[in-house]
Amino acid sequence: MIAHLHGTVTRCNQGEIVVDVGGVGYRVLVPLDVWEQVEEGTTTKLWISTFVREDRFDLFGFLSRQSRTFFEGLLGISGIGPRTALEICCVPRGIIGMAIREKDASPLSSIKGIGKKTAEKLLLELNALSEKFPTLFSESEGGAVRSAMDPDAVAALEALGYDAPTITHALTSLPADLTTTEDRVEAALRSL
Repeated sequence: MIAHLHGTVTRCNQGEIVVDVGGVGYRVLVPLDVWEQVEEGTTTKLWISTFVREDRFDLFGFLSRQSRTFFEGLLGISGIGPRTALEICCVPRGIIGMAIREKDASPLSSIKGIGKKTAEKLLLELNALSEKFPTLFSESEGGAVRSAMDPDAVAALEALGYDAPTITHALTSLPADLTTTEDRVEAALRSL
């Protein structure tokens, strides 16, 4: 299997890039946050997870081994396919870690393709995954995210039809001086 690719990036459709390695272009599907971080024409190293089925052969790319481990752990959960796993990977692991610690499935139910019951089951599975890989949902990643993720702002943006990765990206990109939910929602809407 392919462990990683190191080459020049061409951004294609949202969530899809081509990595040129020695003249061979590999089509790689990536989480939205990775797609936004990699720049066109730069040399990037992506950690690869290969997904093989009788009718498909897909490569999924991540900027760290830990992210790849998380994705592969998600694929081991019954009912979670690669597309849903990519959606979950867009949510900062600090937020998922906070959901596990607080036994709150609501951040997971806002992810595209995951309903309330699936979110509750997924929370149990993620708890088991966190026991297997203790550093996967570290506090250091979640600390900065916790303050930016105003639950009322999240609920307001969800009511307006935005998905979890978009909401997370918008709220974590806001300036720290915004103190009210209304200010956060207004600023997030301007950035979307």
